[in-house]
Amino acid sequence: MKRIPKLEIKERHRRLLAMIKENKGRLIAAGACSLMIAGATTVMGYLIKPVIDEIFVNKDTTGLMLFPLLVIVVFLIKGLGRYGQEYFMSYVGEDIIRRLRNQLYDRIQDLPLAFFQKAQTGVLMSRITNDVNILKAMVSTAVTATLRDTSSILGLTVVIFYLNWRMALIAFIVLPVAFFPVFELGRRVRRVSTGCQEAMGELNAFLYETLSGNKIVKAFGMESHEKQRFFAKTHRLFNLEIKGVIIRALSSPIMEFVGGLGIAFVIWYGGWEVIQEKTTPGTFISFLTCVMLLYDPVKKLSHLNNAIQQGLAAADRVYDVIETPADIHDPIQPVPIRSGPHTVAFDRVHFSYDENPVLQGIDLTVNHGQVLALVGMSGGGKTTLVNLIPRFFDVTSGRITIDGVDIRDYSVAALRSEIAVVTQEPILFNESVRYNIAYGNPAASEADIVAAAKAAYANDFISGFPKGYDTLIGELGGRLSGGEKQRICIARALLKDAPILVLDEATSSLDTEAEALVQKALDNLMQGRTTFVIAHRLSTVAKADHIVVLVAGRIVEQGTHDTLLARHGEYAKLYAMQYAPSKGLPLP
Repeated sequence: MKRIPKLEIKERHRRLLAMIKENKGRLIAAGACSLMIAGATTVMGYLIKPVIDEIFVNKDTTGLMLFPLLVIVVFLIKGLGRYGQEYFMSYVGEDIIRRLRNQLYDRIQDLPLAFFQKAQTGVLMSRITNDVNILKAMVSTAVTATLRDTSSILGLTVVIFYLNWRMALIAFIVLPVAFFPVFELGRRVRRVSTGCQEAMGELNAFLYETLSGNKIVKAFGMESHEKQRFFAKTHRLFNLEIKGVIIRALSSPIMEFVGGLGIAFVIWYGGWEVIQEKTTPGTFISFLTCVMLLYDPVKKLSHLNNAIQQGLAAADRVYDVIETPADIHDPIQPVPIRSGPHTVAFDRVHFSYDENPVLQGIDLTVNHGQVLALVGMSGGGKTTLVNLIPRFFDVTSGRITIDGVDIRDYSVAALRSEIAVVTQEPILFNESVRYNIAYGNPAASEADIVAAAKAAYANDFISGFPKGYDTLIGELGGRLSGGEKQRICIARALLKDAPILVLDEATSSLDTEAEALVQKALDNLMQGRTTFVIAHRLSTVAKADHIVVLVAGRIVEQGTHDTLLARHGEYAKLYAMQYAPSKGLPLP
């Protein structure tokens, strides 16, 4: 677990408190309702004295008739106060949680791609759902209880001292003794709670991976293995939860025992004063009732410490993400990016990931309308190179320019508006076909959406769906074939109509028939655009204007398909590996 500096913890708590204070009006209303509850509780404790001393001892029949009506009024006030307090504080809690969730998601979406390569999706999901829910319990329940119980304690304390200050002093001697072990247990609760939340995040990450990859689990017969892994994680979570249960459960017995000692002493001392006629029976019973009423809110406040410690642990985990620094920044004064065709150039570009060099000394120029193909064995740096263009990462040294301007001088939004990407794995959302095609251009007309689908050779199969363009495609497009998903991705890129295009192995996972259709769609997509193509199948790059061969992050060869074959170098070796004589194709 990461150790957080005390100053940083205080700043986080201050920010959380500031969010609570933003609901000042509702907090004041909740405070007023708390005073109603406290006042009603205090009055009930005090009324015992006149009931015994005046009504019972003096046989006051008029008072006996009026007292039940007074009790009804007091309980009505208490009920109204409790309702108002619950409503106002729950509203405050829900509002704060909504804003925290929004802050968290807003921050996650703004973080660079490098963050997502390190973070587990399930852990991030746990931050937004589980951790924020724990915070909700702290804010709405803890603050509510603090307002209500503190008010009750103050009111009852005043009455207790008013009735008999000597007995009151004796009763309050035991409180510090009771609270010391309670707060010590609270610190342990926070540590255990942090462990529980981390274990829950790991469990969510595990579930996400195994459920989304269930096909592979079944294909390799690993169901039993994954079950055992899941059981081990739930057992770890179970052990942590039980530790928390033990620590939290100790609070009540401690309070019960110490409180019992105090009440026993009060009964002995108060009873002795009644026998000695130093106080009346009504005063003693009223005093004892107030002490008993006081015990309940004090006990609740002791439990409250556990909820606060759990909430603060959750707050630390939430703010860990919110305060994660972004590596990709907009310039203070962005340069406007002109629309239209662009020339992209790499100037002595180096890039390292976690101090491991990935690209070294890349020099390239791709003029507008040209197609540049990137080939080479896996791990050569092809995908990393194209990921630098939309600033998914920033170069370690050197620069990338568009029309002679360093891309870091453009705003990130303006830069990415000029780039369309089609990846090897089609990324689609569980929405309608129309929504997915128009994802990069939500304002597109129906005619534009259909035109993009036709250009991507997708209109025919879309029209065959029961609801056409309104058909839901399932999670990650699960109701579509690989070729259909890819053609919708191409339609999405066509509709965005960006002048720079990145195709990252867009056909490598398709069969021959699907690849032929997708390749036709890609040909339509590439027309007039500055295009970067990554492909393992060299047949798809033979028509490129320029081919670059990357090996271990360096450009080892570049030229056209024919010139590279004639050199009998790295490109020719790749070609020979794919088109051996056994396939009836000539070697270079």
